[in-house]
Amino acid sequence: MLSRSKVAAVTLAAVCLTIGGTAAAQQGGRLRQMIERAREQRSQQPADPEMTPIRAPGDYRFSFVHDGITREYLVHVPKSHRGAPAPMLIALHGGGGDADNQANDDNYKLISKSEQAGFIAVFPNGYSRLPSGVFATWNAGACCGAAQKSGIDDVGFIRAVIHRMERQASIDPRRVFATGMSNGAMMSWRLACEAPEIRAIAPVEGTDNTAACKPQHPIPVIEFHATDDPNVPFNGGVGVGPSRTDFVSVLATQAKWVRIDKANRAATRVLTVPGAHCDLHAAKPGGAPIELCVTDTGGHSWPGGGTKNGRKQPSTVISADDLMWGFFSSL
Repeated sequence: MLSRSKVAAVTLAAVCLTIGGTAAAQQGGRLRQMIERAREQRSQQPADPEMTPIRAPGDYRFSFVHDGITREYLVHVPKSHRGAPAPMLIALHGGGGDADNQANDDNYKLISKSEQAGFIAVFPNGYSRLPSGVFATWNAGACCGAAQKSGIDDVGFIRAVIHRMERQASIDPRRVFATGMSNGAMMSWRLACEAPEIRAIAPVEGTDNTAACKPQHPIPVIEFHATDDPNVPFNGGVGVGPSRTDFVSVLATQAKWVRIDKANRAATRVLTVPGAHCDLHAAKPGGAPIELCVTDTGGHSWPGGGTKNGRKQPSTVISADDLMWGFFSSL
């Protein structure tokens, strides 16, 4: 059996050969740096394979075997937590990322929001062929990557994380929410369809690409999307990313969930600022609200998040963190 370092080296070499030339060397260097950084992060805070109770604020890393695969999740408990049942936010990274990336406050500011709002933030890691856990994806239905192609049971994994957290910490089971970026956003749609533990979702730059959806109860939704997103086009179709998925459009996703959640077909504009707006389909009796927040700029990024090299500046006219938590808190 190959060692972890040899597995990573073989995978890296294969990627470099695929890319080719000088670009391969440059890309290979960046990949090597990402793998080494992930190893360093995980060695500094090794994953706890036990279901150890969380008794104090802080940052934690856990792992367990699900469906024959060792899976990992990070936990942030805010300083204000004193043991009373707290809301929990499941935050799912984008395709090709990992849990450490999603938990990085420079990128998504979810740790800061956890401290400000008092929720427990949980960052599961997607499926990766690399022992380091980087370049991970989620099986979100029609997308994405190795997780989708291998039929990975990501719904079962995330539900298991929720059940573990309910035993490890003081969690209010009526306030378990999910958000995600890109492929992680698509995974949040699938959770809304198949995971009854989820109370509401807030997908960011990812539409619903599930083939079938029959949630056990209405799921409130607040969705965020930029009109100039090149990866998951606002109007649907194949984006510029590597997935080559024919994405469902934002408006088709909204119409689907208006039907599923028995919301009003007519929307009311509830927020207007220069460069962005939010429209709300209010819930009918027995249904759930559906809200869409659209930014004019920002591309494939997290509104109010940090700047990433080589990508457009995220829209700063709204904060996805603030708006989603306001939406969740109103339920």
